[in-house]
Amino acid sequence: MGQKINPKGFRLGVLYPWVSRWYADDKRYKTLLLEDIRLRLALEEKLKNAGLSRVEIERSINRIDIIVYVVRPGVVIGRGGTGLEDLKKYVNTFLKKQNQKSILKIELKVEPVKEPNLDATIVAKNIAEQLAKRMPHKRVSNQAIERVMGSGAKGVRILLAGRIAGAEISRREKFQKGTVPLSTIREDVDYAEIPSLTKSGYIGVKVWIAKGEKVA
Repeated sequence: MGQKINPKGFRLGVLYPWVSRWYADDKRYKTLLLEDIRLRLALEEKLKNAGLSRVEIERSINRIDIIVYVVRPGVVIGRGGTGLEDLKKYVNTFLKKQNQKSILKIELKVEPVKEPNLDATIVAKNIAEQLAKRMPHKRVSNQAIERVMGSGAKGVRILLAGRIAGAEISRREKFQKGTVPLSTIREDVDYAEIPSLTKSGYIGVKVWIAKGEKVA
């Protein structure tokens, strides 16, 4: 079972919290869900240089709390907090375009990613960027594995799929070190999938990082 579904979704509510935390009735649910997706995509583009890992969104009746996890928080906050104010204005303008009726109080928090080499999203993004620059896929993957294992991971798996190295026929290549037990729910497995747009087409990058068992 663990092989066939998203490892984070498999452990949702047991090890990982929901990244969107709010309640809505049937009429408003789809509107708020689309708003969350579009907001995440917009922040992904806006905070590309800061190394965005994830965005958590909490909603109440007239307030929205947005928690942004980044590798370089100084880039987001800016000198004297000016960057944070600009980002808050950007989010406010974006939400007004999405839903002009509601007036929300926006609270924005920036949290640092403590260990970027143990964050599957950051590792996958780094691999995807290097593949787009036409660097050798084996060297890129092996270097990423060494960094992850050097940071204390129990195991790491990287899967590349597509026209790797510009090949005529697409293929899949897997790189692994250590153990990545996907069927054990209490095993803390971080997962991410990021596409890399190369000159030959898209190469899919999937990363699993096993950090050991979490004791409740």
